[in-house]
Order: sequence, then structure tokens, then C-alpha cells
Amino acid sequence: MHLVHLLILPPIIMGIIQGATEFIPVSSSGHLIIASHLLRLHHGGHLFIQALDFGTTLALIIYFRRQLKELARQVFVEHDYRLLRNIAITCLPVGLIGFTMSKFVEHSAFFASSLVIAVSLIIFGVIMVVLERLPRLSDVADGRDLSPGRALIIGMAQCLALVPGVSRSGSTIIASRLCGLKPKQATEYSFLASIPIMLALLAKLVVKNTGFIVHHWQPLLLGNIFAFIVGIIAVRLFLTYLEKHDLRAFGAYRISIAIIIIYLLSTGALPH
Repeated sequence: MHLVHLLILPPIIMGIIQGATEFIPVSSSGHLIIASHLLRLHHGGHLFIQALDFGTTLALIIYFRRQLKELARQVFVEHDYRLLRNIAITCLPVGLIGFTMSKFVEHSAFFASSLVIAVSLIIFGVIMVVLERLPRLSDVADGRDLSPGRALIIGMAQCLALVPGVSRSGSTIIASRLCGLKPKQATEYSFLASIPIMLALLAKLVVKNTGFIVHHWQPLLLGNIFAFIVGIIAVRLFLTYLEKHDLRAFGAYRISIAIIIIYLLSTGALPH
């Protein structure tokens, strides 16, 4: 299906998938790449997937508006720069590695491989299942109390999300947990630290692909509306869930989806 013919259903499906999976540790990019194969979105599909971040990034900013205001108050009123410092440190590795490797990531068949997605889903799914049994550093209350070294570890883990199927939120939540944050605090810090990266990626997308966005504004708008609505719901439900549960259910889900992908690969329904 050529992207110019996308009118209603495919953008809605992709937007719903983006919103439902962006904030939970199951790899939104992995799900979207698989969905794009099944929907036969080959021409411009990777750009369409990237552009869906507009909706979910807006959802994240609106949902965390109070935390962002509090961060501004800490910086400009209390002159407490600890959280801002840690977020900057966490963003640094993916800023250096991610942006320098962006052309390779965008054009390498490895980063669109269904088999790589399946393997990544399994590996990090297993880690999530056993996460609570792994040794971790001493507990810290929130993102402000992280040491610069721990913030850097979380940032380095975020770089793993360049591999499809890993999940940016999954890698950073796992690293945050191992660095001493409780599940909900780890997730909130992961989301706050993702906002600068997502804004930078979207700015780069707009500058480099203005023609594509203008030409396909209707399906992009439709997909992003659904990504925004579903994303707001998903992040609220996820944070509520983490108040009483850990990540084991998501680990089991990742493994189950990987098994389905491997089966579809074996039948030829998905390309390798």
C-alpha cells in the first residue's frame, strides 16, 4: 500500500499502536515495524512511524505538566539543579551516540529486521521477569537523588533502544530500578528524561522531511490524534499499575509476542 493512499484505517491503527505501546516497556518501534509490514506500508513507512512521536510526545508533556512546572520551580526559584542535571546527563549518551548513528540506523536493514525485534523482545522480556531478583544499588527517593554516575548509567541504557524491540522506556526503567529507584519513580524519571530527546528527534525530523510531512499531513494528523488520545490513557494506566505491580507481566507479554513473530516469520507472513 503506497502511503499516499492511506486515508483512514491504517493511520488509525498505527496511531493506536503508537499510543498504546510508546509508554509501556514492550517496544513501540518493534510493534510499529511489524504492523507496517502487515499493512504493507513500505513507501515512507519508517518516516510515518517516526512522525507518530508528535502525538505521544505531546501526550507526555501534557500528562507531566505538573512535574515540568515543579522542575522549573526547582531550577528558577529554589536554584536546585539536581533533577535538571541528572536529566541532562541521562540524555547525553543517546544524544552523542544516537544522533551520530542516525543515518546508519535509518538505512540499515538490521534496524527493521523482524528477527532482531523478536530476539530483543525475548532478551529484555526475560530481564523484566527476573528484574526484582537482580542485585541493585542502594535505594534513592526520586530522580533528584540520583548521583551523576547513576544518571549516566540510565543514559547509557537508553542507547540500547536504538536496537528495535528493546524499548526505550523498558531499558531506562530497568536501569533506573537497578540504580535504586522504585518502579513508579523509575518510570516517571524515564519519561521526564525522554522528553528532551523526543523533542530533538522531532525537530530533526521536521527539518529534514518537511516535504514528506506537508504532502502526507492528513494521514499523519489522523494517526497522531489517535496516538495522543491513546497515549494519555496508556501512561495513566501504566503508572497506576506500577503502584502495586512490577514489570513481570510486561516481560511475559514481550516473550509471547516474540513467539508469535517467530511463528509468522516461519510461515513467510513476515519478512526477515
